[in-house]
Amino acid sequence: MNALKKYLGIIWMLLGPALVGFMFWQASDKIGKATEATKANVTLQWSIILIIFIPICIGFLIFGYYAIQGAYDHLPESSKEIDDY
Repeated sequence: MNALKKYLGIIWMLLGPALVGFMFWQASDKIGKATEATKANVTLQWSIILIIFIPICIGFLIFGYYAIQGAYDHLPESSKEIDDY
């Protein structure tokens, strides 16, 4: 199971930048195809989408990094196993 977590960590780390690139590609495509009357609205919509989803993709990178490092190899089974520092 730990090996699966590490493989999935690699997938998460690759998925984050791929999703950001895909979103920028879609944004430029949709904004480029918009008419002059709707260009401002489409630009605003895609700006909001990018502002919301780029931090989520950064979270994918962080999650994948910790999965590769083995931070999720042993998860606590009860609250007694949690150590607060």
